[in-house]
Amino acid sequence: MKKRLAVIFGGQSSEHEVSCVSAANIIKSLDKDKYEIHMIGITKEGHWLYVETPEAIADGIWRDGTAGAVISPDRETGGILRIEGGRCETIPIDVVFPVLHGLYGEDGTVQGLFELAGLPYVGCGVLASAVSMDKISTKIFVERLGIRQASYVTDTAKNMEDFDRTAEQVEKKLGYPVFVKPSNAGSSQGVSKAGDREELERAVALAKKHDSRVLIEEAIDGREIECAVLGGRECKASPVGEILSAGEFYDYDAKYNFDNKYSGAESETVVDPDLPETVKETIRDNAVDIFRAVSGFGLSRVDFFVERGTDEIIFNEINTLPGFTGISMYPMLWEAAGISQTELLDRLIELAYTR
Repeated sequence: MKKRLAVIFGGQSSEHEVSCVSAANIIKSLDKDKYEIHMIGITKEGHWLYVETPEAIADGIWRDGTAGAVISPDRETGGILRIEGGRCETIPIDVVFPVLHGLYGEDGTVQGLFELAGLPYVGCGVLASAVSMDKISTKIFVERLGIRQASYVTDTAKNMEDFDRTAEQVEKKLGYPVFVKPSNAGSSQGVSKAGDREELERAVALAKKHDSRVLIEEAIDGREIECAVLGGRECKASPVGEILSAGEFYDYDAKYNFDNKYSGAESETVVDPDLPETVKETIRDNAVDIFRAVSGFGLSRVDFFVERGTDEIIFNEINTLPGFTGISMYPMLWEAAGISQTELLDRLIELAYTR
């Protein structure tokens, strides 16, 4: 008997478009003999729609749909309420795959809905999602592990009222250049580099358009290395991969736009990069330790820097629902380990039932 699978995508975050691409790729890769697939798209305005065909995701016409859809928090309902023309139809669901990146999808909010509904779901739970989505909170959790991270300063004022104090801390503790990031935003949205106080002020103002809580980190001269983690209580790490960014740093354009605005070149991903085996193994161990520290479950991609000249490993961030596009590192790393994308999706869905 087929499992009734709800795939939810889109969302109100700045990663809406990436989510749609990830969802289309996942649906294409799912074993159709195993799953009866139901699709819910969430518009940028937060409207939930029942999507009739996968093709509607690729061309974007799903946003013109007329059938509403919600996941009922009522455990006796156990599924989707499809609403159209004044009529409400209940569609039973066995498991949910939230292909939602960023705010309201990767931050524990929608995971809380699934918990209320008693529905198995793919990926990390409420705590791990919330902690890992918030970069400042992640810093606090990882500090206890003794794993090196970039030195940092925070600005948590609602607006720019504390900027002078922040600038003084940055200049005293970090020096320039620094990277400025919204604490809650994904795919490097709102991230910029600052080389002096004037640039810092612009960078903090930009970051605050995405989140009032801002993280400012020392610049690390390092190679960007990523590692995928898969599992529950027993989890394992993939081989590592390296990002060769087309831009000055691996921002949204470098990740997802092939015709990069900086150089016209494409960003590249390299599986099993030329690094000492001891460095690779330490990265894998650290990735699992960090995954466990935040109570990770199902999947995450853990990102590091390997400092040039020293090969010292520096933790960057953890993503609890990494991209699943055709150029995304998470499925690529597991494919290098001999796990096809179809098999990987099967494993993630099975893990949802073991939570």
